[in-house]
Amino acid sequence: MTRFIHDKFAKDYLEELLKDYGEVKASEKVSGEIKEIDVLFTPAKQQTSNIQILGLLGRFAQHPAIIEPYRNPASTDEICDCILKLLEIKALLRREAKANKTKLQDSEIPKLWVLTPTISETRLSSFGTMQKAGWLSGVHFLPDALRTAIVAIHQLPQIPETLWLRLLGRGSVQSQAIIELQALPLDHPYQKATLELVYNLRENLRVNQELEADDRELIMRLEPLYQRDREQAKEEGRQEGRQEGRREGRQEGKEDLILRLLNRRIGEIDASLIGRIKGLSIEQLENLGEALLDFSNVADLETWLNQQSI
Repeated sequence: MTRFIHDKFAKDYLEELLKDYGEVKASEKVSGEIKEIDVLFTPAKQQTSNIQILGLLGRFAQHPAIIEPYRNPASTDEICDCILKLLEIKALLRREAKANKTKLQDSEIPKLWVLTPTISETRLSSFGTMQKAGWLSGVHFLPDALRTAIVAIHQLPQIPETLWLRLLGRGSVQSQAIIELQALPLDHPYQKATLELVYNLRENLRVNQELEADDRELIMRLEPLYQRDREQAKEEGRQEGRQEGRREGRQEGKEDLILRLLNRRIGEIDASLIGRIKGLSIEQLENLGEALLDFSNVADLETWLNQQSI
């Protein structure tokens, strides 16, 4: 039952990471018997170098991609179904190219990345997978004509480049990735959004009565991080409130001082002018404090105020 919760997390998570770099379609339907592609990604024409921050996932996203994440180890039939989806997409692109009287470029055909938390060597060998030079361990390629790779998340090295894929793993692999995610700098572009998605996953799992051991461990791992982040957010909110209060107090103090000085200098001023003075910034109030020394009547104040709105 919790598989659907994890499936939604995986789709939302991949969409959040990839949306800045191209078009992301989750649960995209393909022709024939109704099938859904978990994530269909089309890179933007002008790819930014920022995609390198996603490490191995960013490397997948440099070209059109079908990404199929699995919570449980992908079975032989499930991997075959993924390949069938890829072939149907390829056939659709060929028909569209023919109708438009254009040539389908190899670079326009997606590559399939099957993300599985674990997989046996027997299953890998049954697909004739191979390692390719220049790629990390854990990425197993099928023959080139199939444009497919099986990513064994548990075999990926524990390095920053694989973090964003290891977050889709299970057990200790996912737990370690969450610790690394939480340790990223606060200004990292994907830390906050990813943590929020992970915390939403935690909430959705907590209301489920039939949790697997991995899910219970995940909740326990996230609980102290969640509570710490929430306390930190509350403290930041309190500090911001105190700073805002000090700013407001400083503003009001300046306004009161300027109004008292004006009353002494040019006499009592009407409510409309008081309203305009209270709409000034602190910097403008300081400038008015200097200028009013040269005022001799209310007209001088009005002239000065009119100059501020030019």
